[in-house]
Amino acid sequence: MKTTFSISIDKFFVLICIFTLGLAYSQTQKTTKKTLFGKALNTESVDPKDGYIRCATTEYEKFLQEKNPSRMTDPQFEAWATPLVKRYTALRLTSKTAVTTITIPVVVHVIYNGQAIGVAPNITDAQVKSQILVMNQDYGKMQGTPGYNTNPVGANTLIQFVLAQQDPNGNPTNGIDRVSLCQDSWSDTEMDTTVKPATIWDPTQYMNMWCIQFADNTLLGYAQFPDASGLSGLNYTNGTSNSDGVVANYSVFGSIDYNDGTFLLNAPYNRGRTMSHEVGHFLGLRHIWGDATCGDDYCADTPVHHTANYGCPSPVPLSCNSTTVYEMPQNYMDYTDDLCMNIFTQNQTDRITAVMNNSPRRNTLKTSIKSSPMTLFANDAEVKLETSCPLTTCGTVTNQTIQRIILYNRGTNNLTSASLNYSINGASNTVYNWAGNLATNECAAIDITINSATNGSIAVSIATVNGVTDQRSSNNTASGNFFIPIAPANYTFTGFVYRLQQDYWGSETTWDLKNSSGVTLYSGGPYTDTYVNATTISVVPALITKNWTLASNQCYTFTIHDKSGDGICCGTGLGSSGDGFYDIKSTNGLTVVTSGAKFASSQSYSFTTNTLGTATFETLNDIYLYPNPTKETINIVIPSNFGLPNSFTIYNSLGQTISQKEVAKETDLTVNTSAFSNGVYFITVAKCDSKKTLQFIKE
Repeated sequence: MKTTFSISIDKFFVLICIFTLGLAYSQTQKTTKKTLFGKALNTESVDPKDGYIRCATTEYEKFLQEKNPSRMTDPQFEAWATPLVKRYTALRLTSKTAVTTITIPVVVHVIYNGQAIGVAPNITDAQVKSQILVMNQDYGKMQGTPGYNTNPVGANTLIQFVLAQQDPNGNPTNGIDRVSLCQDSWSDTEMDTTVKPATIWDPTQYMNMWCIQFADNTLLGYAQFPDASGLSGLNYTNGTSNSDGVVANYSVFGSIDYNDGTFLLNAPYNRGRTMSHEVGHFLGLRHIWGDATCGDDYCADTPVHHTANYGCPSPVPLSCNSTTVYEMPQNYMDYTDDLCMNIFTQNQTDRITAVMNNSPRRNTLKTSIKSSPMTLFANDAEVKLETSCPLTTCGTVTNQTIQRIILYNRGTNNLTSASLNYSINGASNTVYNWAGNLATNECAAIDITINSATNGSIAVSIATVNGVTDQRSSNNTASGNFFIPIAPANYTFTGFVYRLQQDYWGSETTWDLKNSSGVTLYSGGPYTDTYVNATTISVVPALITKNWTLASNQCYTFTIHDKSGDGICCGTGLGSSGDGFYDIKSTNGLTVVTSGAKFASSQSYSFTTNTLGTATFETLNDIYLYPNPTKETINIVIPSNFGLPNSFTIYNSLGQTISQKEVAKETDLTVNTSAFSNGVYFITVAKCDSKKTLQFIKE
């Protein structure tokens, strides 16, 4: 166990506590029923005063250890780290090592869904930069800032963070990587299966930070704990490099202290300390209470905590087994409010030093040059394509879509004009002339209209900037796929049966059916929770069945919501035959309109009834996929009178092509999805000049 020291409570902390009441360790905490990464959420992870999940790093580490058997267990990591920490502590105490500051290059991936900059969750550059500023104040114990303290064991960690100035392709960047993906919010598992692999920059050269909107809006953030090396026969970087970094909800990313009027932050977690805490985990620090009652955080100069502290506790609890030593709720690795945090200790600094010098992917950050300034040209523009998203719409389908191009100024001169060329499906170039005024690293959105009967590809390039040839050609081109909105499936009947099997937490579930005018015709929920506790067998909710009679020649949209962002299928405890689900069928039960259970915060489906018009390949309702959702194989079903299609293409939810196949025989219409990650996919089936796009879910 750690040694305890008698230390005074900072005057800063005492002043804050006059205004803010917290909860002492002895107070009753709420019992949580939630899961994260398929793991039961630790009770102390939830702040009892407001229900926010302060940090999911512990749950995430358990998930990674099960996912990657070669990853060290917690005891193995500590056995590896302890002698290294002792070594650096001894060197520091004997002044045998030079005091140097380590600079870590940072890239911040701002994940959004088509919103303009400044509209949640697409936060502004200023809000991003304020987060980096706060981390430097906190890790540097910077005098004159909220990160300064006078505690005897308070320390400057000698870590500084700099937004990257070179991207992975060797082009200039401001370290803020905006990526539009086809979803408003993301669950914990979707971050690992979709967002991180699609956006991560080389984790040996950058500390990756993700700013997103969580499907569970009570989750604040989490980090990937460092790996270790040196245990014979094990590869500790296996399988986790493409997820390495820290994640935070957009509403806690940055500090209100530097608000220029554009910040999107929620108190009391609005001063950047969620990321100071999570980056601490990224650098090898554990929670100050050691994730156990009177547990060990392996830092001798932090008092032994009974458990997590919340708010700004007053009075401050005494340390475990002591009548003179108080806990340290000011420490960044506790769960107190942002205003109450301002201490990293010297032993925490020694631990960070050991990790930065020895842990895979951390030790290479020390020598990365990605934060070093590049030589900038006077006239240099960069072009990117915003991801096109498949869309089923109740509106008029016009074989037309909007593609957004993002133009950046990476030169030292203001960018006032640019000439772009873009090509649709490999056809001849179309010229687009842009005019405006962008300072260095500012960007502009350019929306172009694409007229096409089918989905296709687009390529864009920069011809000139400010009337001259662009001085850097390596960032002048971009290409991708676009999707034409498709009409909903049409059904020749107007009677439908909707069924809903709730999970145990009915209060989280609501649903509605609206017509194309937005009028709600049917709705339900929230319902009553039937969950009792982890040791009591809870009552399985009764199956809800509703009959709908709808008008002909109308378009309808069904939407189901889950307030906690974890759908109704998983972690319910109902058993394999009792997990929640929903479906919509014909009254005779032969036609499945839609079904589901596994989603994040919501799921929608649009369809029409007895729509007038001649059935064509694009609108034929009898082309469908089954089983959907699928775990292994999925079948494309087409009426025999239409014959076999020519080919099909599978896209993921980012619009990226996963596979393509020419169809020569009936068996070609059976697709093996076992290698696909869980998520939403689209199959576009082509026959002659006609195409039909269908959606499926891989579980």
